[in-house]
Amino acid sequence: MRIGFLGLGNMGTPMALRLLAAGYELSVWNRTEGRTDRLAREGAIVAGTPAEAELGADAVITMLFDDAAHEDVLFGANGLLDALEPGALHVSCSTIGVALSERLTREHARRGIDFVAAPVFGRPNVAEEGRLWIVVAGADNAIARARPLLEPLSRGISIVGKEPRQAHAVKLGGNFLIGAMIQSLSESFVYASALGIEPETFLDTVNSALFQSPFYAAYGKVMLHPPEQPGATIELGAKDLRMFREAAGSHIRLGLADLLAEIFAEAKREGLGNSDWPASHYLMVRQRTDR
Repeated sequence: MRIGFLGLGNMGTPMALRLLAAGYELSVWNRTEGRTDRLAREGAIVAGTPAEAELGADAVITMLFDDAAHEDVLFGANGLLDALEPGALHVSCSTIGVALSERLTREHARRGIDFVAAPVFGRPNVAEEGRLWIVVAGADNAIARARPLLEPLSRGISIVGKEPRQAHAVKLGGNFLIGAMIQSLSESFVYASALGIEPETFLDTVNSALFQSPFYAAYGKVMLHPPEQPGATIELGAKDLRMFREAAGSHIRLGLADLLAEIFAEAKREGLGNSDWPASHYLMVRQRTDR
């Protein structure tokens, strides 16, 4: 079975490698030159345009950065949508806005193309291990077609509805909860340190007593010992938060989301909006009054 895979960033590359390891034939494309080199060495076919990635493919998976990238790659010149034939399958693993997801659903239905939303939870190292958690929504028959492609990437799949926008909405809500957790851990770590308590001791104690969450433990470790390659930059965090607030609309009060938006805006004013700083590290550093 041949898959077209578009988007080879920090998450897309390990996901594509997992599919190659599972025995799928891949045709890959990425906007940035050089990103396809590793996949080519592993046997993937490198396409020159998004449309070429679809040629001969049984399904196409997209893992693009944001809504703007989707506008360019799907609707632009030599775009993916015009290349897809009726009866094709498109699986969107990207984190995108709910409004765009609704538009894509309409466009695919008009063209007779199966569309499945399958955004993923997990950092790049989790993707390398094939242990992503995938949130899926779409028509039953389309999900059945997509499931064999998603299983090599995941440790679990949650089907949340028949409308693709529902999966993208769940993903944005989950990312907001991650941001809220990071903010609360940031304040708690600085608080503990100021009172002479080792932040790691604080986290281990409180997590054992209250949450028993491997996720809290793992993220706390990342925050206290930032990796060389950040899993989520300030730019990425700000993007996801903006889409979450847009999806909620003006009729839902989101006080914590508004606060986080102000913090990301502060980072942008400080010139860190497009930096490789981990979002979690910035949230912790900014709590210190002596910074």
